[in-house]
Amino acid sequence: MEKRAERWNDWKWQFSHRITTSGQLKGVIPLDEAERGDIDKCLEHFRMAITPYYASLIDPSDPNDPIRMQAVPSPRELTPSEDDMGDPLGEEHDSPVPFVVHRYPDRVLLLVTFQCSMYCRHCTRRRAVGEEDKIIPERALQRALDYIRSRPEIRDVLISGGDPLTMSTAKLEHIVSSVRAIEHVEVIRIGTRVPVVLPMRVDEELLSMLRKYHPIWINTHFNHPREVTPEAKRACEAIVDAGIPLGNQSVLLRGINDDAETMRELLLKLVKMRVRPYYLYQCDLSQGIGHFRTRVEEGVEILKSLTGRISGFAVPKFVIDAPDGGGKIPIQHDYVLKKDDREVLLENWKGETYRYPQPK
Repeated sequence: MEKRAERWNDWKWQFSHRITTSGQLKGVIPLDEAERGDIDKCLEHFRMAITPYYASLIDPSDPNDPIRMQAVPSPRELTPSEDDMGDPLGEEHDSPVPFVVHRYPDRVLLLVTFQCSMYCRHCTRRRAVGEEDKIIPERALQRALDYIRSRPEIRDVLISGGDPLTMSTAKLEHIVSSVRAIEHVEVIRIGTRVPVVLPMRVDEELLSMLRKYHPIWINTHFNHPREVTPEAKRACEAIVDAGIPLGNQSVLLRGINDDAETMRELLLKLVKMRVRPYYLYQCDLSQGIGHFRTRVEEGVEILKSLTGRISGFAVPKFVIDAPDGGGKIPIQHDYVLKKDDREVLLENWKGETYRYPQPK
């Protein structure tokens, strides 16, 4: 895609010019009539939206391009798996009031919008996100805030959606400031993929607003090293320079990042631009994304192969967000070979064994 638009770096232009139909997509990548038909069938069930910026990263000659696979609908999304679930994480069960998920004792998830700048093909909330571009109504927001105020044990609020940074800065500030005004809320987190798919959204207006409400933390979502562009690097470094710790949550995706070398390249690029790898998620059981799922042992083996070969802080925690609301469960290679009252037999990253004596 040629960057002919004079307003290419205007995030609002990028958002309003998202690719949402197969006809628009044909201007970016070659599609024959059968492929257009497959995409149109998929769009009857799951929406598409791709920013011009992210579309420009696609290699049009490669049908298995990792950027394309994350953004462009596939007929495989219409092939159900017996394991598919509408609400794989059981969020509706743990929602005491609309737009709030309260699963862990001291923190809640506040879902403030159903819109994203791009609708990822592997989205875990595709049952709701992308169905319509709407944000939380004011009445529902106040009810959610009342719930948080009534629970003094809540010290951490994660603002997510959808993508909160697709909202206007004024609307986002209204939400952030309202949460910050609750005395027992110590930390506010924001989940966003904007640095990856719409990096021009990270501007001085946004950062100046967020600086007023520290401590703010942000988690973003890079899945592949080709997403680490100069534009993404600028956005991430600007967030960190604003005093906001920035973490990354990747999803392990078949054919995209399910090999150690790709993951190593991604992780090293992240830490180079001061983004801390946080989680590597096993792909959820959402409807229509079974073709992305890998076997669990593949994720364990990838991180095992990286341990000791890159810095420890660059290795994310591999987790399964357990179906039906079980929460995040860490999955890792067991380096404890044997344990009794006398000693622990350990294996290091090279496969060598060591004995550690138990205190008498």
